[in-house]
Amino acid sequence: MIEKKIKTIETFQGDLLNLRKDTVELSNGQNSTREWIKHPGAACCVPILPNSKIGLIKQFRYAIGKEMIELPAGKINRNEKPIDCAKRELDEEIGYESHKVTFITEIHPAIGFCNEKISIYLAEKLIKTKTKLDSDEFVELIPTTMENAI
Repeated sequence: MIEKKIKTIETFQGDLLNLRKDTVELSNGQNSTREWIKHPGAACCVPILPNSKIGLIKQFRYAIGKEMIELPAGKINRNEKPIDCAKRELDEEIGYESHKVTFITEIHPAIGFCNEKISIYLAEKLIKTKTKLDSDEFVELIPTTMENAI
């Protein structure tokens, strides 16, 4: 069932994503094409706030045209470790530092067309700092009980 890449054409190179069109050889010997997005990866954290609630955020997501409730997360920068990205996003988006970060798992949220891998961490023993949002980023912290988060 393994597919062997024969050729890659990069059809678009953006600041975040690259779109590729590969010619592949299928396991039955036939050729086909695969269009996919090359993603640098991301990290996400489940922050346990000092009041024992989960630190969810609300932000507008342009691709789907509506506000979403999410965990703090973001793209991994070049040469950045996933755990460092998770800590950075926690500080930037909700204004907390964590003194205990534990790896939970990795997920691939869009395997049909993207190679994105998200590393997920539990962030505990939080200390309040100040949010440091990017200039184009607008988020609202929504402290939520674990029961409601689930």
